[in-house]
Amino acid sequence: MSESNERIVVVDDEEMVLTSIKSFLTLETDYDVHTFTKPADALEFIRDNEVHLIISDYLMPEMDGISLLAKVREAKPDVTRIILTGYADKENAIKAINEVGLFQYVEKPWDNDDLQIIIRNGLEKGHLLRQLRGKIDEINRAYSDLQGIQQEIYKAFS
Repeated sequence: MSESNERIVVVDDEEMVLTSIKSFLTLETDYDVHTFTKPADALEFIRDNEVHLIISDYLMPEMDGISLLAKVREAKPDVTRIILTGYADKENAIKAINEVGLFQYVEKPWDNDDLQIIIRNGLEKGHLLRQLRGKIDEINRAYSDLQGIQQEIYKAFS
């Protein structure tokens, strides 16, 4: 999958953070980046559009990042989830990893090169998971077809 097909959502109550991440990704990649200061707006966008990865701030006034990512997981389980925080709180990182299937926990201030690698790896993980699900579906269909053939053989020789 090429970068130009990858849609990323960034949610943070600080406009400067959104501008910084979007500007960097726009200059360095072909990702389709959408930014939101309100978690509810981001959630609505994610429900209505194909999104591959979300980066959410941890502490926001309307809804914390873990709650947002939990809702994203419910609505679109294949979206790779990353949390961004200025608070080096390992307990909440573990909570986020366990509760929302977090891909990565990134502390502010972040390093742009590291963030780009994390995003690329997160997108690749999502792509591989979608491929795996497709292969599992193929195997299940083939198994079902085989069971049908087996039943027909039993009927023919019974």
